[in-house]
Amino acid sequence: MSLVVPTRRLPRTAAFWSVAVLLVLMLAASGVPSPLYRVYQEQFGFSSGVLTTIFGIYSFALLLSLLVVGGLSDHVGRRPVLVVAFVLEAGAMLLFLFADGVGWLLAARVVQGLATGGLTSTLGATLLDLQRREHPLGAFINSASPGLGLSLGAAGAGLLVQFVPSPTDWVFGVLTAVFLIAAVGTYLLPESSPRLPGALVSLRPRVHVPPLHRRAFLVALPCLVATWALGGLYASLGPSLVAQVFGIDNHLVGGLLILALNGTGIVGSLALRTSRPERALLLGALIFTVGVSGTLAALFTTSAALLFVAAVVTGFGFGAAFLGAVATITRGVAPGHRAGLLAAVFVVGYLAFSLPAIAAGAAVGAIGLTRTTEIYGAAVVALALLAVAALLRARRTAVGLTAPERSSEPVAA
Repeated sequence: MSLVVPTRRLPRTAAFWSVAVLLVLMLAASGVPSPLYRVYQEQFGFSSGVLTTIFGIYSFALLLSLLVVGGLSDHVGRRPVLVVAFVLEAGAMLLFLFADGVGWLLAARVVQGLATGGLTSTLGATLLDLQRREHPLGAFINSASPGLGLSLGAAGAGLLVQFVPSPTDWVFGVLTAVFLIAAVGTYLLPESSPRLPGALVSLRPRVHVPPLHRRAFLVALPCLVATWALGGLYASLGPSLVAQVFGIDNHLVGGLLILALNGTGIVGSLALRTSRPERALLLGALIFTVGVSGTLAALFTTSAALLFVAAVVTGFGFGAAFLGAVATITRGVAPGHRAGLLAAVFVVGYLAFSLPAIAAGAAVGAIGLTRTTEIYGAAVVALALLAVAALLRARRTAVGLTAPERSSEPVAA
């Protein structure tokens, strides 16, 4: 029996929003394991260090994928990369579904990381390809979708863990079907990218930032590291923090903490969507600093209410700053370099998401969860303030960032 592949393509606007939905679904799947880590930890009996290793190995696989195939769709087209990556994502969900030990979890996260790396850059570049010139929403959706997706995944999984028997069967069984359908549905999308020569050369692991975008990339770098590093801490150890430090032994509450951070990131992106990129980045970094300082105060007072308020403020700053960073870095990027540049942004993000969190997991055994979180928070505050200083210095030079950033267009460009 032969597979009948649809030949009729979606209209441009419908394709744009379909890609946006697929991006959010993929990121939701990456957030689903966070509330389940404690379930697996109790079931398989592993330490916090092993937990953050399972968390971190996903990011390393994702980074490898970004470095190797992050720009491939600029050369072979968007659709072929998306089909293969969605099939891999479905395979990862099957590994989670049948997991009966740490080895299975590690394998599942590796395969999921490989799939997510290919999907992150390719779906993001497709959004930039398909956005309407009069209403450019690509940068906004690329910056808001991590918060929305991770929030939906973490909160949904937390609800299932708390109230549904065999939650892992429900979560990963449904997601397997969803990603197989997505792989087939990808054929309905129009091919949106010119195919540049050099596909094989593009597979050499590298981070490529076009010369016109390098100054903006360096200015935004400390804020990218700070925001994603804090996101990694919440995703890996957030539910454990709620249970062990604040004494709330409820899986749903752990998921809601991740929702408080990532969900309000969407609000931050929306609130500053029409602002200039540099302004969104500056205000976001300052608000993020205030929020993390509130988290440190919550640890000192052991106030769970303050912890959640601080997470909301931090998330707002995260969303605004990440929107400003993405819009600043990608403004004016040529069509054939979009996937590669977005891959470079997410390489930095996922390195910051994984390495500090793994180090924190190892430190917990030596100095405790509270002390580890305090040091971690102080470090990300310092990085955010470094970004603020770099932005203010760039303003004083009156040179701007790069040629594309000197435009007066809002951050949604």
